[in-house]
Formats: sequence, structure tokens, C-alpha cells
Amino acid sequence: MKLIITLSAVASTLISMSSAQSTGALTPEFLSDLRKGYEMKSEDLVRHNAVTNNEINKLALNRRIISGEDGQFSHKIKTKGITNQKSSGRCWMFAGFNVMRPKVIHEQGLDSFEFSTSYLQFWDKMEKSNLYLEDVIELRKADRLDREWLLINEWMVGDGGWWNYVVGLVSKYGVVPSPVMPETHSSENTRTMNLVLDRLLRAKANGILAAAKKGASVEDLRKLKEKGLADVYRFLVINLGEPPKEFEWRYKVKAEKNEKESGEQEGAFPPVAEEFTEWKTFTPQSFYREFVGLDLNDFVCLYNDPSQEIGAHFRFDRARNMAGAKDMNFANIGIEEMKSTAIKSVLANEPMWFAVNMGFDQSTEHGVMEVDLFDYETLFDLELDLTKAERSRFGAGASNHAMVLMGVDLKEGKSRKWLVENSWGDDKGRKGKWTLYDGWFTEHVYTIIVNKKHVSPETLAIFDKEAGVLPAWYPGARGIQKAVD
Repeated sequence: MKLIITLSAVASTLISMSSAQSTGALTPEFLSDLRKGYEMKSEDLVRHNAVTNNEINKLALNRRIISGEDGQFSHKIKTKGITNQKSSGRCWMFAGFNVMRPKVIHEQGLDSFEFSTSYLQFWDKMEKSNLYLEDVIELRKADRLDREWLLINEWMVGDGGWWNYVVGLVSKYGVVPSPVMPETHSSENTRTMNLVLDRLLRAKANGILAAAKKGASVEDLRKLKEKGLADVYRFLVINLGEPPKEFEWRYKVKAEKNEKESGEQEGAFPPVAEEFTEWKTFTPQSFYREFVGLDLNDFVCLYNDPSQEIGAHFRFDRARNMAGAKDMNFANIGIEEMKSTAIKSVLANEPMWFAVNMGFDQSTEHGVMEVDLFDYETLFDLELDLTKAERSRFGAGASNHAMVLMGVDLKEGKSRKWLVENSWGDDKGRKGKWTLYDGWFTEHVYTIIVNKKHVSPETLAIFDKEAGVLPAWYPGARGIQKAVD
């Protein structure tokens, strides 16, 4: 009897192993073989001791790249100050404003200037809330496991966005200087505000679906939506303040140096003489027209995704923050053409909004972006390389952060490196700026927004083609909309 039981147990184990093996599961036999086959060699022991006692990136940092960085650029667009998005995913908004800031600073002769991001943030949240509830009405009959339904409930009113979000918001709501609607704790630290707003919108959406189930018309559902948006507005006012319809503003135009007059006692100084413009009343729209005046419709999106057809026109489905607005669309072009176009913009003294994948080979401490900046392959004795197209296939080839290109270093007409203005404060990078090497541009830059006057006629003609639609779950579409702090 014991023998029978033992044999049965063995048979059962073998069957179990065989079954596991056939399903691709890790079997005890395989794991045992792994243990037997692995022997920690001396070099792995060194790696183990180093990695377990230190930060990986400090060990993998390629010092030759850091040591070779001179911070010099042959062409640089001048600006003043570095912005800070704090703990929020508003990079796309800050980058949009940082494209406009140099123009205002230069033309008005200002020592510093910032736009109110909390003002535009308020309207972005309102528009995204309206869009979400409108999507709920549109998809009210969809299966609850439908991919599109799940997607709209994933993003909701997150901080992320694209350039076309900037265009839509500024065109509709204008802009205001930062003192008119300053930052708040919630504007700079958005996590809890977003969580509460998500809960509020889901509750309103549930009410809309319940009414739809009872046969309510679209008109009645939109009335419910509008009631819900009244609560959204009140919630946003509590967190961000109420955006102004109009405001008064003046700015300092001249500051005299504080010099000691002859005959004065040591340590005595006269009052500082400062000159200001007259107070003037603006609406957010009139302020934009007077102080910025850029026609945002003159800018186009150039994209580089080698996993898709080069020379084709695409749009990302549902890449928008406003009901009725157009999705983000782009011409997919070769990377060298993108670089040459960007050079034209810098030489014309025009900064560019651009989007990248910040998850590869960039150092916040040193303000450097370069391929193999962190040599994980040597540190761990591994092969890790994928092409840009292959990274896109596996969901790693997508923009997740927006910044501004402010300069380029040219050698014989070709770019060597680029000057980047970030929005992470002046205590990050090189006083808020990064050096982006040309190889990194090739691998990890996906989008530039550039005035179409710098774009070749052949590339502009791409926008005349019918746009192929990339679904909302496409990696390139998802990245920056989910936002990076």
C-alpha cells in the first residue's frame, strides 16, 4: 500500500511538472537547473557588492560623457528665468508658455516674466471634465469591457497633454500674467485634487448612465452633465481660485541703479527710482493679442516614429482635451529632416515646443541627455538595445515629457548638441537647462512644434493627405497624455 501511494505521488508530481512545462510555467526542475548552472564569478561578486551598497545610476554613469560637456552652444535663444511645474504633470503647458515667454521678455524689456499656469490649468480641467462626461453620453450603450470605454475612464482629467491642448485653450481663454492668478498648493501638487475630481466625475457619470438606462434623451443627459459641471467649477475654484474675466496690470520698464550721491554719509543711500507703465485693463484674450500675438495656427507638428510610414499624415484618436476639438495630428518624417527644420527655427530665434521620452539616458543631476549615459550593459553584463521602432512596438517608444529647444551647437552646419529649457526649477540640471546630444535626439525625440515657414513644401504637403488614425491606446498617443512630473 505504501509503495502504491509513493508511486502515485511520484506520478502525480511528474504529471504536474509535465503540465507546467507544457503551459510555459516555471517548473521546480527548471529552477533547480538554474541554481545548479549559476555560479557567482568574481566579477559578479564585485557587481553584487557595488550594486547592493550604491545607487545604480551612480555606478552606471559614463563619466567620459559628463567630463566632456562644455555647456557651449554656437546659437542660443535668450530668455530669463526658469519655470517650475512642481509636483504636477503640466509639462506641456509650461513648455507652451516657455515658447511664448522670450518674446514678451524681449519686446517689453522685462527682467522676468511668467504666465499663469494655474489659469490655464483651471480651464484645462473644466474642458477635460466636460469632454469626459460628453464621452460618457456618447458611449452610454457601450459594453463596460469595451476598450474605448475603459480608456476614457482611465485618463479622465489627468494633468497630461499635447501642443494642440495649448492651442485650443489659449485660443479660447487667452492668458494672464502669473500674479493675476498665482499658483496654489493644489495647482503645484495635483495628485489629491485629481483623485477627488475623478471621484466626482465618476459619480456624475453614473447618474448619467442611470438616466440613460431609463430612456432619457441626449438633451436631458446634457442637462445632467451641466449640473455636474457646476460642481466641478465650484471644486476647481476652491482649489485653484476663480479665473478672471478681466484684470488690471502694469509692469516695470526701468530701474535706476542705486548710487551713493557725493557728500552723503557712508552707508546712506537714496530711494530707488523705478518707472512703471500705466495701469491698464485687459481681458485674458486682449492680453494675449497685445503681448504675445503669435498665430498658433501657423505651427505644425512634426513627428518621428520609424515604426510607422515615413512621409505619412497621422492623427492620434482622442488626443484632445476639448469636446469638438481636433485630435493631435502630425507629419511623420525622418529624424534628419526634423533636425534640419529645428536648426532653421533656432537660427530664426524661435524656440520650439518638443516632446521626448525622458526614461532613457538623462541625468537630472548633471543636466545631460546622451545615448549610453548610463552603461547598464557593462555594469550588469547584459544586452539591452532595441531600435527606436522596436521600442515603439513594445510600448517604450513614446513621448512622456515636453520641454523647449532653445539653442544648438553647430559644426560644419550639422547639429552636435542642443540646448533645452526644462520646467523642473533652477535646482535641476544646469540651472534648469539640459544639454541634449545629437545621438539622443535621434533615439528619444519624437515631436517638434515648429512654424510652418521653416518646413519644406514637400513636408507641408503631407498635411494635405488624409490622416491615418492611430488608436488612443497606441503607445505614442498615450505617453504624454498620462503626464510626467
